[in-house]
Amino acid sequence: MAVGLSGFAFGVTSAGSGLTLPQTCALSLLVFTGASQFALVGALAAGGSPFTAAAGAFFLGVRNAFYGLRLSQLLALPRAMRPFAAQWVIDETAAVSLAQPTRRSARIGFAVTGLSLYLLWNLTTLLGALGADAIGDTRAWGLDAAGPAVFLALLAPMLKSGTERAVAGLAVLLGLGLLPVLPAGVPVLAAALAAPVVLWARGRRERAGEEGR
Repeated sequence: MAVGLSGFAFGVTSAGSGLTLPQTCALSLLVFTGASQFALVGALAAGGSPFTAAAGAFFLGVRNAFYGLRLSQLLALPRAMRPFAAQWVIDETAAVSLAQPTRRSARIGFAVTGLSLYLLWNLTTLLGALGADAIGDTRAWGLDAAGPAVFLALLAPMLKSGTERAVAGLAVLLGLGLLPVLPAGVPVLAAALAAPVVLWARGRRERAGEEGR
C-alpha cells in the first residue's frame, strides 16, 4: 500500500512537472527507484538542467549498487539472470532478502517482493499520471512534498551512529545554504561533499586522540 501511494504520487508529480505520459511511465519502467525518480522530476520542475537533475538522481541511486554487492553473494543467481535481477535491487527487496534464514527463502523473498512492487509501482505511476489533470495543482494537495518525504523515510532509520547523523546534518546545511546561490539540482550534488568532510574530520580527531595517549 505504501509503495502504491508513492507510485501514484510520483505519477501525479511527474505529470505536474511537465513530463509527458510516456516519459513518466518510462522512468518507472527503467529507473524503478522512487527517491531517484522524485529527485529527477523535482529538479526539472524547479528549473534545473537535465544534466544536474540526472546527476542528482544517479547519486541517490548509487546505494542500490551496494545492495547489489551483498545480494549477489546471498542469492548467488546464475550469471545469465543477474542483469534482469539487478532491475529489482531496491531497498525493499534487499531488506526482505537479507531477513531470510536460507538462500532458497531469500531468493523467493527477492522474487516475490521485486515482482509485486515492480508491477504495483508502474501501475500506480500510470494511474497517477492519467489522473494528474483531474487533481489539478499538485502543490494544493501537498503531493510536491512526496519526494522529500519518501527520501527522509528511507534515510531516517539508517542514521544510527554519530558519524551518520553528522553527515546527514551537514548535507542538509549544505543543500539549504547553497539553494539560493546555485542552479536548481546543483545543491543536491554539493551536499554529497558532507560525507568526505565528516570522515576527514573524524579521522583527524582519532589521530589526535592517539597522539595524545
